[in-house]
Amino acid sequence: MRDADGRLHYEELMGEEGFSSDSSLLYHREIPSAIVATATWELMDQATAPNHPLRPIHFTLHDLFRDSSPDGTDAVTSRRLVLGNGDVRISYVVAGAISPYYRNAIGDECVYVESGSGIVETVFGALPYRTGDYVLIPRAATHRWVPADLNRLYAIEGQGHIAPPKRYLSRYGQLLEHAPFCERDLHGPAEPLLGEGSDVEVLVKHRGNGPGGIVGTTMTYATHPFDVVGWDGCLYPYTFNIEDYMPLTGKVHQPPPAHQVFEGNNFVICNFVPRKVDYHPLAVPVPYYHSNVDSDEVMFYVGGDYEARKGSGIDIGSVTLHPGGHAHGPQPGAMERSLGAEFFDELAVMVDTFRPLEVGGAGRTVDDGVYAYTWAQGRNGSPG
Repeated sequence: MRDADGRLHYEELMGEEGFSSDSSLLYHREIPSAIVATATWELMDQATAPNHPLRPIHFTLHDLFRDSSPDGTDAVTSRRLVLGNGDVRISYVVAGAISPYYRNAIGDECVYVESGSGIVETVFGALPYRTGDYVLIPRAATHRWVPADLNRLYAIEGQGHIAPPKRYLSRYGQLLEHAPFCERDLHGPAEPLLGEGSDVEVLVKHRGNGPGGIVGTTMTYATHPFDVVGWDGCLYPYTFNIEDYMPLTGKVHQPPPAHQVFEGNNFVICNFVPRKVDYHPLAVPVPYYHSNVDSDEVMFYVGGDYEARKGSGIDIGSVTLHPGGHAHGPQPGAMERSLGAEFFDELAVMVDTFRPLEVGGAGRTVDDGVYAYTWAQGRNGSPG
């Protein structure tokens, strides 16, 4: 493949799992390996501390960034770590400024757009996003966030890859009829995005000896990394809007796997959307008390009115951690209030992990300190 002057383009194969999984071919105008300098990028706020003594926690995310100017915060360097372990890290940011160019060389990123809109400029092309989008960015894809307004972003960073659950896919990779979304709901870049310039800095998050095994490097490229004139393949960034998720409902209560949207290594992502609820005449629509003995459960409440948590202080922008080893469920009085309900107007993003989560610096800052004891305060039908 040659340019107008007859020069060969530089082909880059970007592939997963040692060339044995999904990949794409990118055609560069210049050599994609040409760096002229490297320096340490000092990552902020990467340390975590065990949830010990063990307790459920309520984090009030909207209390973060109250004293920050959104013009001075961006979607990459201003992220604040809420929870994390060796498989997944969950951060939050309120951003209004354009981010630096960035590459996560540790794993895929799934960023939920709580509110706001803009464009993620990527080496594959421009990717518009809006409120309710999951923005999926493959490992090591260079990109930057260009917000059109104030963005509230909930970033889920995997240690590996994030994709639709295998049970939703045929053996050839097509989304099946029973899946709650399909290929037409996934939106990738429409056309190439070409940048100009030299000595362009890219922040790279990669594996090393820092907190959580994570360190940062600034790589300076001889020419602009956005020089891909075309690409083809099955590995690329895309968006999926939560409004396009078709909820699965049943005669009796459906367990959380019915709400799954993505999976990563040792964690899953589910979403709870407005939906009709259980239609058996004796059904209790809110969840039963449950001990998910192999998992920690993290719920981010982003819309509507979450019926099972009424009376606990949970509101839009709240995150709850229900750790393995503690049985959790509806607040006192929630079961009785839900009887006869036909529809729940609630919107939440859930991450279940299969290794214990530790609390990041931002999480410790916005821990309300009282959530663990709200079930006892409201027992015997008294107000929670």
